[in-house]
Amino acid sequence: MQSARLEKPSVTHNNLRTIAALLPYLWEFKGRVILALSLLVLAKLANVSVPLVLKEIVDALNQSNAILVLPAFLLISYGALRLCSTLFGELRDAIFAKVTQRAIRRVANKVFVHLHTLSLRFHLERQTGGVSRDIERGSRGISFLMNFMLFNILPTLLEIGLVLAILISQYDIWFAIIIILTLLAYIALTLIVTEWRMIFRRTMNTMDSKANTQAIDSLLNYETVKYFGNEAWEARRYDEHLQSWEKAAIRNQTSLASLNAGQSAIIAAGVTLLMFLAAGKVIEGSMSLGDLVLVNAFMLQLYMPLHFLGFVYREIKHSLADMERMFTLLGENKEIQDKPDAQILDSQNATISFNHVNFGYEPNRQILFDVSFDIPAGHNIAIVGQSGSGKSTLARLLFRFYDVQSGCILINHQDIRDVTQQSLRATMGIVPQDTVLFNDSIYYNIAYGRPDATQEEVHASAQSAHIHDFIQSLPEKYDTVVGERGLKLSGGEKQRVAIARTILKNPEILIFDEATSALDSKSEKYIQAELKRIAKNRTTLTIAHRLSTIADADQILVMDHGRIIECGNHPQLLAFNGTYAHMWELQQQEETDKDQL
Repeated sequence: MQSARLEKPSVTHNNLRTIAALLPYLWEFKGRVILALSLLVLAKLANVSVPLVLKEIVDALNQSNAILVLPAFLLISYGALRLCSTLFGELRDAIFAKVTQRAIRRVANKVFVHLHTLSLRFHLERQTGGVSRDIERGSRGISFLMNFMLFNILPTLLEIGLVLAILISQYDIWFAIIIILTLLAYIALTLIVTEWRMIFRRTMNTMDSKANTQAIDSLLNYETVKYFGNEAWEARRYDEHLQSWEKAAIRNQTSLASLNAGQSAIIAAGVTLLMFLAAGKVIEGSMSLGDLVLVNAFMLQLYMPLHFLGFVYREIKHSLADMERMFTLLGENKEIQDKPDAQILDSQNATISFNHVNFGYEPNRQILFDVSFDIPAGHNIAIVGQSGSGKSTLARLLFRFYDVQSGCILINHQDIRDVTQQSLRATMGIVPQDTVLFNDSIYYNIAYGRPDATQEEVHASAQSAHIHDFIQSLPEKYDTVVGERGLKLSGGEKQRVAIARTILKNPEILIFDEATSALDSKSEKYIQAELKRIAKNRTTLTIAHRLSTIADADQILVMDHGRIIECGNHPQLLAFNGTYAHMWELQQQEETDKDQL
């Protein structure tokens, strides 16, 4: 029970925080906002004046003791006020459009930028489909909230205030009392039922995000689904989320119908009481027929915005619920942040030092144990070891995707935690083992290494990666779209694109993480020669499985279960006759067996 009591202030606080977050976007165009609000007031004044003019017209046409004269001026005024009430509203919407659309653009971009500042840990745990759906719904929510909160709730309250002021000043106080009681009953019903219904909306959002996540995940793994013939299994999983969404959507819709019926009953009761009171006053002679028409017109005029106000309130609550998840993304803490006094990394003739580094992705699962080694400027240090020994983790730590738990990593005697992430990553280039490409052209994917590069430089880097001739053989050449995650290219072709991209970046520090693992032996020899050429005079960390590719490294580190167990160059390690020598012997035997086949 306590948690239930604590939940409401939290939700209210989140709603207020969400609304407050939008205020700077309104203030950016304060001139437009002030003009739009002025038009809003003029539109409501015109709207409230319409029943007043209508009363005068009815009274003018109901004169029994005078000659009937066509009230032309009043009729023209009536038409003009009708036009103004609509025209001012349309002008208001046109002026405010830029404010709304700019806010959507800014917030969506802010979330997008923020997602790129979050740690790798967040992105490994996130669900892409759900996140994209949250941003999409949140952006729609901003549009609704800014338009309807400012231009429906405020003007409706203004109109109610004007109508009450006229009724209190000119008629029996009971008219105002009936309207106030009707409004209070209407608002109370709307608030209570809407709060109850929000649980259905939140459930719908959650199930919608889960269904979208599962659908995208399944489609991204289309080939795997086909390999195992699990189309029915995937459809069943997707339908399970849709079933939960359907149940919540049905309850949401039926509860909405009940709310609308209750609101209509309250309004009908209020209008009936007013008409009884007004009709009695007309019979008594204290009110004219025009007064009765005025009161009825005011009540009907209030009924529409009031009924719409209930809808707007519900939708604003829905919008806040939709925006809640998007703004939660903005609330995600950045695990890796620059220090306030972070320096620019000095990357010239870079030396790298790992000093007593301990690290684990989870507190109870340590990956690296007291790892220490140095890479002198211009040297190539190779890391070898079995899968899971912690080799690729070294590259992630060097890029500062994670911070070490203890120890430090230095580049040119600067702790990488003391320099800006931008300058750190600008210094390094990596060819990863698992190359994932953007669903764009080959040219775009290569140029991504340095977007301002010329076409000649892009082609030159492709030639260095021995992929230029292959690209030229394609019908679309460099404009060939590689597909989702680059799936239209083979593993070797993707790896060459990654190599070309890194060559184009021209970094001071190079990291090769199984850079040629997807290549055949002939291609590997060409690429290895090219990699050695571009690595010359650069500080290089090579993570390898095939020992033949790193036999000429300046130093080779052998890792096992997160520890460096052997260190030396190729001849020294063979002479040591330890783990490295055993791995070398096994791989040479495998090569011999292949040649015999």
